[in-house]
Amino acid sequence: MEGMALVALIAFVSIVVLWILFYFVPVGLWFSALVSNVRISLLQLILMRWRKVPPATIVSSMIEGTKAGLTLNPNELEAHYLAGGNVTNVVHALVSAQKASIMLDFKMATAIDLAGRDVFEAVQMSVNPKVINTPPVAAVAKDGIQLIAKARVTVRANIKQLVGGAGEETVLARVGEGIVSSIGSAETHKIVLENPDSISRVVLEKGLDAGTAFEILSIDIADIDVGKNIGAELQMDQANADKNIAQAKAEERRAMAVALEQENKAKAQDARAKVILAEAEIPRAIADAFRSGNLGVMDYYKLQNIQADTTMRENIVKGDKK
Repeated sequence: MEGMALVALIAFVSIVVLWILFYFVPVGLWFSALVSNVRISLLQLILMRWRKVPPATIVSSMIEGTKAGLTLNPNELEAHYLAGGNVTNVVHALVSAQKASIMLDFKMATAIDLAGRDVFEAVQMSVNPKVINTPPVAAVAKDGIQLIAKARVTVRANIKQLVGGAGEETVLARVGEGIVSSIGSAETHKIVLENPDSISRVVLEKGLDAGTAFEILSIDIADIDVGKNIGAELQMDQANADKNIAQAKAEERRAMAVALEQENKAKAQDARAKVILAEAEIPRAIADAFRSGNLGVMDYYKLQNIQADTTMRENIVKGDKK
């Protein structure tokens, strides 16, 4: 029994050693590369393991590139992987670009990949252009009628501008700006509805793809809807604003008139008060005149008669007016 246990232990240890050996010495990958006419040494594959680079990824990428007629350097592929790039995607893009006769070298492809863009998708977009649908764009013609337009923008990837070029958001923003400008310059909304292709021509002439990662091939107006009468709404708002201003000014004038009336009433009451005070001084003045001898009894009676006659005439005048 002890002999069988020893044999089993030796077999287990042997399997573990062989697994470790074949893991760090990828003989199978080396043989696959050899039969595929890919020149890569077994030592280099072993060192890839120590550098935490998957040899299978490098070998499969080199086999794909070699079969497509590309000359790839394993050191460059390994460096790109260590830099955080997608080696498989880059090789796919290089093979596709070569088949489509698109100028794309390894340095440019890795730069695009490290910039965060999908280089393989970009090559595919260069061959098969992409259609981007714009969101509804609202604009107002000169006659005040609002139009809501939707467009389809056909773009093709510009490989040379993928690094540092603006993305889809910029293209959509520029197209929307061009649509607003084109509709806003139209005399009436009917002209735009009759010739929607005029928007496309005006927008394309502006060169909206400058500085972007795309080349605009065409801009097609998919739909145009008539919106609100913005001009009429603005006129109504202006009229309401003018009315409110006029009402405010009228209220101000009324308040000033009321204040002036109250001021005049206060002045009249003040005048009446002064008259009453003055009338109150008359008996005192008469008494002083009697004491000083400046006024006699007959003079006083004449004064009373004059006042009586004046009062009678005022009453007669008041009676005639009624």
